[in-house]
Amino acid sequence: MPTPILMPALSPTMEEGTLTKWHVKEGDEVHSGDVIAEIETDKATMEVEAVDEGRIGKLLVAEGTENVPVNQPIALLLGEGEAADALKEAAAPQVAPSPSRPKEAAGVESKSRPASPAPVTSTPEARAARSAEAGRIFASPLARRIAKEKGVDLAAITGSGPRGRIVKADVEGAKPGMPAPRPAPLAAAPGAPAPAIDPRAFYETGSYDEIPLDSMRRTIARRLTQAMQEIPHFYLTVDCQLDELLRIRKDLNAKSEGGIKLSVNDFVIRAAALALMKVPDVNVSFAGSALLRHHHADIGIAVALEHGLITPIIRAAETKGLAEISAEARELAERAREKKLKPNEFEGGSFSISNLGMFGIKHFTAVINPPQAAIIAVGRGEERPVVRNGKVEVATMMTVTMSCDHRAIDGALGARFLEAFKAFVEYPPSMLL
Repeated sequence: MPTPILMPALSPTMEEGTLTKWHVKEGDEVHSGDVIAEIETDKATMEVEAVDEGRIGKLLVAEGTENVPVNQPIALLLGEGEAADALKEAAAPQVAPSPSRPKEAAGVESKSRPASPAPVTSTPEARAARSAEAGRIFASPLARRIAKEKGVDLAAITGSGPRGRIVKADVEGAKPGMPAPRPAPLAAAPGAPAPAIDPRAFYETGSYDEIPLDSMRRTIARRLTQAMQEIPHFYLTVDCQLDELLRIRKDLNAKSEGGIKLSVNDFVIRAAALALMKVPDVNVSFAGSALLRHHHADIGIAVALEHGLITPIIRAAETKGLAEISAEARELAERAREKKLKPNEFEGGSFSISNLGMFGIKHFTAVINPPQAAIIAVGRGEERPVVRNGKVEVATMMTVTMSCDHRAIDGALGARFLEAFKAFVEYPPSMLL
C-alpha cells in the first residue's frame, strides 16, 4: 500500500499552507532526509524533508496550491517492490488545488466585487453541472464520514471551508435528501474574522479597489482579533530620559572596531531583558489553570514587512551583551523580510517590543502577542521641557507604554517592571552589574 506524504505542521499554530515548489517528480527515488518540497506559511518558507525511503508514485497537490490543510496527503510514496498499480487503490486528496496567482500579479488590486455564491440546489441537473465543473466534491474526511452515516448527499451542500471545502459544520444539520443550512456569506477571506458589518454595503461598486487578503494578513487579522477578545488588556505609561544612554551610545559607536553600530532599540532590548530577570513575575504566560514563569527573557522584536509584521525572537537576551543583541537583531530582521525564519525563531517568546520611534511616533499602544503576557510600545526620543528642583530644563525623553494581560499581571506588578526598566534605560552602566 502506498505511503501518503502529508502536509506537515511547521509550527504549533499552522493550520494550512501553500505548496510553493516540488523538488521531486513522479518516479524519483527519495531517501530519508532528502528535500522534497518547499512549503510557505503566513510568515516563512521552509523546506520539507522525506521521512521514509521509496519512490514518488504520484504528486497529489500541484505547485502553487494554496490553503492546503495540515495532514492533507500531498503525495504518495511507493515502497520497495510496489508497482504503480497500487496507486489506484490509494485515496484521492480531499482538497481542491487552487494555484496561487502568478508572482508578477500578486500585487495587482482587484477592481471588481466577487460574485455572490450560487444558491444551494439539490436537483440532479444541478449536481451534474457542479460535478462537471469541479470534477469532484471536496470535503474533509470527517465531513464525508458524517455524511455517509446520515445518508446526506454531499453534492447538495455548499461548503464553508477554504475554497468551498465541505467541513463538519456543513453536514451536521443536514437531513437525508435535503441540503444543509447554507452558512451566512462572509465578507472576509477564508481564515480571517468577518466584520459585523460588511463595508461594501456603504459604497458603490467601482468606487473602490478590493484587495484580497494574503495568508499573512489573514493570520494577523485572526490572531489579533482573538487576542483583543480573549486577553483583558490594561496599559501603563512611563517617560524615560535618554540623555545618558545617547551619550554612552555615541561613545561606544565611535570606539567600535568591529563596525557594530548600536541603536537605541538595542539598549531597550537589553534593559527589558534585565528588568524581566529583576521582576520575574512579569516574564510569564497565562495557561488557564496555571502561569508559566519562563527561565529566560526571550524577547520578540516587531519587524515591519511589506504586507504585515512578524516578531523574531532573541532567545535568552539577558545573557547577551549589546553588541551581540545588535548583531542578532539585524540578522533576524533581514531574514524576516526575506521570509527565511524558522518557526522556532518567531513562535513563542516571553515578551515583545514594538518600536515606532523611527517613524516619529511619540506614543501608542500595542496588542499583546499570545502566548505572551506583555508587550511594550516604544515611542520617539525627543527633547522636552522637564522640571527639576523647581527649574525648567530640556531633556531627551522617550515614552514607553506597556500592555499587560490582567489575568497574569496586576497593575502594581507591571509598575514594578517599568520602574526597573526605566532605571536601566536612564543609567545604562547598571546593565553591566
